Amino acid sequence: MVDKKVFQPYYTKSDPIIQYMMKSLKIEDNIKILEPAAGTGVFIDALLSIKDATIRLIQAYEIDPDAHKILEEKYRNQSNVETVFSDTLFDPVLDQHVASGGYYDRIIANPPYGGWLDYDKRAKLKAKYPTIYIKETYGVFLYRCIQLLKDKGILVFIIPDTFLNLHMHTKLRRWLLQTTTVQEISMFPSSFFPDVSFGYANMCIISLQKQAHDDSTSFRLFTNYKKVAHLENQKNAGCAYTIHQADVISNIDHALFVSDNPKIMALINNAKSRIGDIADCVTGFYSGNDKIHLRTKLERKRYQQILPSEVYDQPNTRHLIDGLANGKQYIPIVKGGARKYVKPDEWFMLWTREAVAHYKESKKARFQNASYYFRDGIAVPMVSSSRITASILDKRLFDQSIVGIFPKDDMYKYYLLAFFNSPTCNTLIRTINPSANNSAKYIRKIPFIYPSHDALKLLNERVKEVIDSRKQGIARPKMEEEIEKVIHDIYHF
Repeated sequence: MVDKKVFQPYYTKSDPIIQYMMKSLKIEDNIKILEPAAGTGVFIDALLSIKDATIRLIQAYEIDPDAHKILEEKYRNQSNVETVFSDTLFDPVLDQHVASGGYYDRIIANPPYGGWLDYDKRAKLKAKYPTIYIKETYGVFLYRCIQLLKDKGILVFIIPDTFLNLHMHTKLRRWLLQTTTVQEISMFPSSFFPDVSFGYANMCIISLQKQAHDDSTSFRLFTNYKKVAHLENQKNAGCAYTIHQADVISNIDHALFVSDNPKIMALINNAKSRIGDIADCVTGFYSGNDKIHLRTKLERKRYQQILPSEVYDQPNTRHLIDGLANGKQYIPIVKGGARKYVKPDEWFMLWTREAVAHYKESKKARFQNASYYFRDGIAVPMVSSSRITASILDKRLFDQSIVGIFPKDDMYKYYLLAFFNSPTCNTLIRTINPSANNSAKYIRKIPFIYPSHDALKLLNERVKEVIDSRKQGIARPKMEEEIEKVIHDIYHF
């Protein structure tokens, strides 16, 4: 039995999705079509059901031996269907097609997402595709298949919508935008796939043609579909945008930003300063095995509760970098979780000198960015569900689920703390990266606007009051609303 985790197949069983992709493929007579990850043949079945055109050849590549056997048996009597048991990414015949400038008139696929790669295959992929992020297999498939298209050929792919924004795909996006003309993109929730659960919240179907664009080239993007059946008619999309391809190329990292507000788009692309210019943004520590090394103040199933006598509760300073030598064993550590302005001490990390020496030597631990441990700064959880939040670090250790923000000028600490707790910041980070992952790379890209002297003074006073109140368990909602309004007025969009 083949381990499906290796191939990570997600078969397309939704008829509205299939029909939408067939329409986008623009089938004509006497064309050659490639299905590079054929699975059980749902696209081939749809292609064969088209009665208005005679397809010259459908080549179906499949690396999973079980799936290939199904394909072979299923299309044994179809003279225009050829099944190939081979790896699309390395197949030598396909290499020849690439070298000749392309072979196929149409390519359609729902490629594998995040299939597990052994280290030998990773090395081979890096050697063969040096400019492509190879850990996301769908990106490599997309690159390979565009190469396999003839000039003016059309490709239609289902891929995670993270491709449109993620920093790791910057080079692939630039190449795609320069060598093809995007025709249409439809974005929809992954729940539109029946009976499938995977690690992507949203998917998109991208249709493109292999030909260079000009400055006037634009494409339509559709999103906010409520039902999968709505894909069959773009008028059912909740939002529709006309996007100039040249504008996307000009965007930072060639990312596709979607916003109805042109001021937001202009600010993101033309900001004179960004968070990364005025603050260091780094991820924190990982013990390698938190179940063993981490303790909690609250009762939780996976973790042991801390004893007060074990905790070093003096203000944390840089002398702790090498570990405790005073009989205490644990120190407070800031972890993820949405808390505004203040996070109480709820988690504690084993921090004896022996433990620290182990963290530094262990291959599983991450003693990363240690020069920022026990410093004054701001903690932004890397994952947030609906809204970005931030709290003061109070010179504590912070873990890898936190992005530590360390202003280069301390005068902006409370301003940044207010900003990262504001709807203004949330709008910007969600436009730059619509996923819930607030990694350091995306936080650095957020535009930074210097406040006036009066605004900075007011924010410093109000934020200090909010911090003091929250430490006492007192909520100050009106004051926090006042802070949010000041931030909004500074950014003014």
